[in-house]
Amino acid sequence: MANDWATFGADLHLELRGTRLRAGLMDALREAVRSGRLEAGTRLPSSRSLAADLGMARNTVADAYAELVAEGWLTARQGSGTRVARRTAPRPAAPSAPVLPPPGTGRGRPAAPAHNLRSGTPDLASFPRTEWLKAYRRALTDAPNEAFGYGDPRGRPELRAALAEYLARARGVHARPERIVICAGFVHGLTLIGQVLRARGVRDVAVESYGLGLHDDLLRGAGLGTPALAFDERGTRTEELAALDGCGAVLMTAAHQYPLGGALPPDRRAAVVDWARASGGLVLEDDYDGEFRYDRQPVGALQGLDPERVVYFGTASKSLAPGLRLAWMVLPAGLAEEVAAAKGAVDWSSSAPDQLAFAAFLRSGAYDRHVRAMRLRYRRRRDQLVAAVAAHSPETRVSGIAAGLHAVLALPPGTEQATLRAAAWRGLAVQGVNQFRRPTVPATLDGLVVGYATPPDSGWQSALQALCGVLP
Repeated sequence: MANDWATFGADLHLELRGTRLRAGLMDALREAVRSGRLEAGTRLPSSRSLAADLGMARNTVADAYAELVAEGWLTARQGSGTRVARRTAPRPAAPSAPVLPPPGTGRGRPAAPAHNLRSGTPDLASFPRTEWLKAYRRALTDAPNEAFGYGDPRGRPELRAALAEYLARARGVHARPERIVICAGFVHGLTLIGQVLRARGVRDVAVESYGLGLHDDLLRGAGLGTPALAFDERGTRTEELAALDGCGAVLMTAAHQYPLGGALPPDRRAAVVDWARASGGLVLEDDYDGEFRYDRQPVGALQGLDPERVVYFGTASKSLAPGLRLAWMVLPAGLAEEVAAAKGAVDWSSSAPDQLAFAAFLRSGAYDRHVRAMRLRYRRRRDQLVAAVAAHSPETRVSGIAAGLHAVLALPPGTEQATLRAAAWRGLAVQGVNQFRRPTVPATLDGLVVGYATPPDSGWQSALQALCGVLP
C-alpha cells in the first residue's frame, strides 16, 4: 500500500525515446501538444503521479514541467495544476514583410486565432480571487436581511458611499452617494442616459471621431443624432461644439481617448466644460481606464471641473473583470432622480451581494493594492511591446500616452488592411484603427490597436513575436 498515492491522477500515454529522460519527456509532451492530442486546457498528471507511471524520479518530471512552462507550452497555477497552454507551435521565424497567402490560389483559410491582442479586456487570470472571496464572505456576514430584497434602483448604499470616498480620493471626482447610480456596465449606463436625454428633448449627442460603434448605435436607438467632432494631432476639437445646433451633450474619453490613446489637453478640457455651461449641455465622461497611467500621476477626471455639467462614468470592467457587471454613474443633482427612475423602470441591475462585496473590497484597501499591482504588470507589458516594435520594425511608431490596456501602432499610409490580413493568416487577433472610425470621418490614419493586457503570461511572448512578424 506504500505506493497507493501513485494511482491518483489522470492517465497520460507518452512515447519516450532516447536515454536522456528529461529531454525525452519534454520532446514527448511537445509532440503531444503539437499534434493536437493534448488540447489547450488539458490538465496533466501531478509530477509525483507521472513519475510513478513512467518509473523516473519526481524531480525529473517536475523540472521538465517547469521548463515547458517557461517555454509557453504549459501553464502552472497553484490549485489548478499543470495544464496545456493556448499557443501555436512551432513558432515561425518573424519575416521581414507581412506573410500573405499565395496570390491567385483561392485556397486556404486564415488560421484560427491563437493569440488575442484585441483591446478592451484586462488580464483575467490576475483577478484577485482570494481577496475577493474574503470580501464576499465579509459582505454576506454583515449584510442586513433587506439587502436580499429588490432594493433601491440607484444601488446599494454601502457601495455608493464607498465609491464616493474612493472616487474623490483617486480620481478627483466630486461625488455624493445620493448622486451615484450603480449600473451593469458602461453600455447599460449610456442606454439610461440616452433615454433620459431624449425625454428631455435633446436632439443630438456629439461623439469623437474614433470610438466604439456600439455606443453610436445605442444613442441612435434612443432617437438621438451622433455628429462626430473633428480630430487633430492634439485630440478632439472641442471648440467645434459651439457650431452644432441642437446638440445637448457630448460623449468623450478625455483622460485616455479610445482608441487613439491621447489625453485631452487642458485648454480643450476647459473648452468643453465652458460649452456645457454656456449651452446648458452635458459632458458624458467615459473614464474607462483612468487608474492606469504609467508615465506620471493619472489625470484627474473632467467631472472635477464642473460636477453639475459632467456625467461621470466609471467601471470595474478594466480594473477587475467585465464579468462582474459593475459600473457607476456620478450625476448632476438635476439628473440623478431621472436616471434612477429610468433604471427602476427596467430593473436591470447588478446583484446586491456583488455590490456589497465590492464595497467591502474598496473599504479594505484590497482594490487599491490590486490596481497598483496591475499598474506594474501592464506597464511592463507596454514597455516590452514598445521595445519589441522598435527592434523589429523601426518605422512603426507607438503613439498615445503610456496608459491603459492598449497601445496604437501607427503604420505607414495604406498598409493597415494588408497588415490585418497578414495577422489573420498568422492566427493573430488584432484590430485596425479604422475599425473605430465614425462613418462620416475621412480615413487619414492607419494603425493597429493592440490590447497588451489580454494574453496570459504563458502566451505573451509568443503573441508579441507573432505581432512583430506581421509589421511592415
